Amino acid sequence: MKPIRMIIVAGARPNFMKIKPLMKRIEESNLRGDSRKPRVDVFLVHTGQHYDENMSDIFFRELGIRKPDDNLEVGSGSHALQTAKIMMGFESICEREKPDWVIVVGDVNSTMACTLVCAKLAVRVAHIEAGLRSFDRTMPEEINRVVTDQLADLLFTPSEDANRNLLREGQAPEKIKLVGNIMIDSLMDNLPQARLSDILSRLDVKPAEYIYVTLHRPANVDDRAQLAMTLGDLSRISRRLPIVFPVHPRTRKMVAEFGIRYDADSRIHLTEPLGYHASLCLAEKARVVLTDSGGLQEETTFFRTPCLTLRPNTERPVTVTIGSNRLTTPAKLLEDLDHALEGPERTGQIPPLWDGQAASRILDDLIAASTP
Repeated sequence: MKPIRMIIVAGARPNFMKIKPLMKRIEESNLRGDSRKPRVDVFLVHTGQHYDENMSDIFFRELGIRKPDDNLEVGSGSHALQTAKIMMGFESICEREKPDWVIVVGDVNSTMACTLVCAKLAVRVAHIEAGLRSFDRTMPEEINRVVTDQLADLLFTPSEDANRNLLREGQAPEKIKLVGNIMIDSLMDNLPQARLSDILSRLDVKPAEYIYVTLHRPANVDDRAQLAMTLGDLSRISRRLPIVFPVHPRTRKMVAEFGIRYDADSRIHLTEPLGYHASLCLAEKARVVLTDSGGLQEETTFFRTPCLTLRPNTERPVTVTIGSNRLTTPAKLLEDLDHALEGPERTGQIPPLWDGQAASRILDDLIAASTP
């Protein structure tokens, strides 16, 4: 039986946790050597959209992802520049490797750029985490999601709302596959190691007695007045509970550029960006999480940790309707935090198919779509 040749693309930190489970399931399938299933050969491409130690390399090590077969090393730049550099580099890889499928994940610039290349070359694309919509076109990620889903040949969705979005946009039902949340596959695989993390003792905080904060989206950190107000609120909140705040490179840059200073008496633990295991540990054991990260909305929903998302919308509404997530605004932040701290330590429910088996369902569907 002829092998199936796949290129799997990862570009930025949120992608790495989504490719590992699929690569693991492919390796397991190949090792079993089932004569009824073709072998799957994987060519791994890292576009280099996230490229420094804390945003890339540490995740490859912790997740056990093998060295990429090609690294485009596109680095930082405007959305247009990044997209163009990825397309230029990825086109030659596709022409050389002649894949049966290209697998893209999430909603970063690499996801859309590689999909555009494939559309021009008539290479089939499968999009993992398809159908998510914030309905906010000011978000670069929303543009990436919409364009990728319009061009992809298979659409792997994490939840029913994603299916409804795709059907509303005119996608053929046979292209849409509800497989569950592949991020939860990684979470469950790595949870034993995360629970061994010494991050709480290093920061001198106790379970359920700190607030875990991550902020990086332009809407939250590129406006001086809003960023200063949020950091001022965090200083006030820290008098009630200590805050653990790994500072994203973009956020650190804007704080320095704006000349914003923190309250010297606050109990805010500022750190460099953390690895996956440390972040999972903090998310599970926090009293409350405050974030604008899509991944943390999902992880806290799985842990049932109360989460406040500092955004007017979310492309993951299931984390709100079923899970432990709630949307907040700068004006309501203090009030919503008080409400969360007065509520239960665990809340919400885990959505259907967030069971650690999404990658297995994805691989079965890919093989079925590749064989007569």
